[in-house]
This record gives sequence, structure tokens and C-alpha cells, in this order.
Amino acid sequence: MQKARLSDLPDDAFQGKTVLVRVDLNVPIEDGDVTDDTRIDATVPTLRYLTDRRARVVVASHLGRPAGPDPAFSLEPVAARLGERTGRPVSFVGETVGPQARAAIEALEGGEVLVLENTRFEAGETDNDRDFAAELAGDAELFVQDAFGTVHRAHASTAGAASVIRERGGRAVAGLLLEKELQWLGAALEDPDRPFVSILGGAKISGKIDVVSALLPRVDRLLICGAMANTFWLARGHTVGESLVEPDRVDVAREIMEAAGDRLLLPVDARVATALDGSVAPRVAGPHDVAENEAIGDIGPETEALYAEVIGTAATVVWNGPAGIFEERAFAAGTLALARAVADATDEGAVSIIGGGDSARAAAMAEVTDRITHISTGGGASLAFLAGEPLPGVEVLSEADDLAGEGGT
Repeated sequence: MQKARLSDLPDDAFQGKTVLVRVDLNVPIEDGDVTDDTRIDATVPTLRYLTDRRARVVVASHLGRPAGPDPAFSLEPVAARLGERTGRPVSFVGETVGPQARAAIEALEGGEVLVLENTRFEAGETDNDRDFAAELAGDAELFVQDAFGTVHRAHASTAGAASVIRERGGRAVAGLLLEKELQWLGAALEDPDRPFVSILGGAKISGKIDVVSALLPRVDRLLICGAMANTFWLARGHTVGESLVEPDRVDVAREIMEAAGDRLLLPVDARVATALDGSVAPRVAGPHDVAENEAIGDIGPETEALYAEVIGTAATVVWNGPAGIFEERAFAAGTLALARAVADATDEGAVSIIGGGDSARAAAMAEVTDRITHISTGGGASLAFLAGEPLPGVEVLSEADDLAGEGGT
């Protein structure tokens, strides 16, 4: 069933109303300054939508993984940057819940934004504690979920507060960013233009087995890369030296290969070295040519060419996970080659979707971000979506049918 969206509500549903908005402001900060505005900018359309309609906007987000209150993880500098990027009045309160937070919310005027302190400063956040969720919900009449990167987590700010608001007669809807994420990823899975090519990389096969299993019946080709490919190499009897592998997943990898047939492609060569920290120049090795004291750090040039050829045939491309240790220049070539191949396919008319995190950073490094159809803001969430796993932060939202007759555009 379709989840409710902001646009399903009439404009007068917002004026003077307190709206709790869960966004993703988990951005990098160095010396007190935000160094990457990508996630902040992604929240801007929803916040402007609400402030233009004179809502009293309360923003909740986490930042990092603090063990408790920690000034290094305060959202105060992020709130300042959010005000710059939205062009709207944005204030900050140094509490997530409590008397200061309540007073700041009560002082809000229509069209103003208040950023609460880091939700993970509170012990009840990750436990989805009911009491904390209720306090966070406060007197809000509407919950807006716009933090796609966190919807796979059942936390108080992503699911609990929305439940509280709905139980007392309020509504919980998808923000503009979440709506766009679900639209692109949903279309890729449900009705993709073909050929449909998916690229999966990253470190561990164990974290992506469900994704592989879910994608195989849907895709025309599935390209495996990154350290997870090492386990597949081992399952084929190839040499992997001291490469990162998961020996306990070799049987699973073998079963996947048998079920997939020629739909599954593995690297045909790799860049290897005796050290993966960039201190030793890599060499190109074949499947049976990795020495015992070497480790695989990237796909090789033959694999780059093979994968680029397959990607070039695609009408839909979904990519999640790098091809190697791309943070090290010596092992960045494969990942950057994939990014350029996906961009080239997009230029030829393909729909391209890149999962968040490392893949998005790789696209930026390759300077192809503006040539990609959609870059997701959530790496883990996009994987969970592709795997068909429940997304608590989405499941808790109101159904669109429940809002029928309330207006909208």
C-alpha cells in the first residue's frame, strides 16, 4: 500500500502546526566546521516546503555514534549551516528533550526551524525507548520522515516518535527526499528498463547475501567486485593470498554461483600488493597468480574493461559498493572506472542509481555526480531496500488511503 506523502496533505494542514521532522544531518565536521553539505542540501526542499506553509518545524537528527553527550558530536554547527543553506530562520537548542527543548519549541513561530541536539546523546534513542519517543514527539501534530539513510533502523526518532504521534490522531508522512528515494529504488526493482545491470561491491559477502539473493531473479547481469569478490574467488578455487575473505561463506558463494549461472560476473584479474596501505606499488594478477604474501586491493584492468562493456549495454544500472580500497590512490582505478562507466551509460540513456556512502564518494572523486540519474543518501538503507528487508522508518508512516479526501496536490 502507498505511504502518505507531504503532497497528500492540503496546505492548511501545516500553518501554525508543530511538525517533527527526522532528517539526516550526519555530516563530517572538522575543527567545528561542516566539510560536506550533501546531506544538508538534501533536506532543504522538505524544510522549505514546510516553512513556506508556515509550519513550526522541529528537526531531529543523529550525528556520529557518541556513547553519550559529547561536544564533538553536537549538532550546533550543523544547525548554523542548515540556516545558511535553507535561507530560513534556524535556531538550535542544546537538548534533545527536556525543559530547554520544550521552551524552545513553544517559542517557535510559523515558518521557523528549531534543530534539537543529537538524538544519540540520549540512551533511549537506539533502544527505541517508548518514554523517550513520547517526550521527543512532544505536542507535534505531524511527523515527517525525510532521513532515508536511517529508515532501516527502528530507533526512537525514526519509528517510535512517529508511532506516538499517530496513536494520538496525528499523521506521519514521507518527506520529499524519502519520496524520491522510494520512487527511484522502487522503480528499479519493480519495473526496470532492461537490460538491468547491478553492481555490488564492498567488503563482506555476509552483509550482502540477502541483496544478492533478492537481485538475482530480477537482474540480467550482476557484477561482483570489492573484497566480497575474494570469497567467490576462493569458492572457485582461485588463489587469494592474504586477502580479506570469509571462509565460512565459501559454500554460500558456491551456491549463489550455481544458481546464477552466467548472470553473475566475477573479476577476471586484480591489483595486488604485499601491503594495501599504498606503501607498495600494486601489480596485476590473474585468478591463479596471487602470491601467499599478497592481498587483493582492487579489480584489474581486464575486469574494468569487461564490466564497462556490460554496463554499457544497460538500460538500468544500480551500483552499491566500491571495487577496491579506493581511498588509497594505488587501488582507486577500478572504482573510478566503474563510476565513469555508469556515467557513460547514463549519457546514452540508461537510468542509473548509486547507493550512498562509498559509491557516492567515488562518483564525486570521478567527477561524474551530475551525470548520474539518482544518488541515494543512504547506503545501508538502500541495501536493505534492495534486499526486500523491512524498513521500520517507512512502515510506521500513515497509509495514503487514510488521508484520502484531505486534499493535496
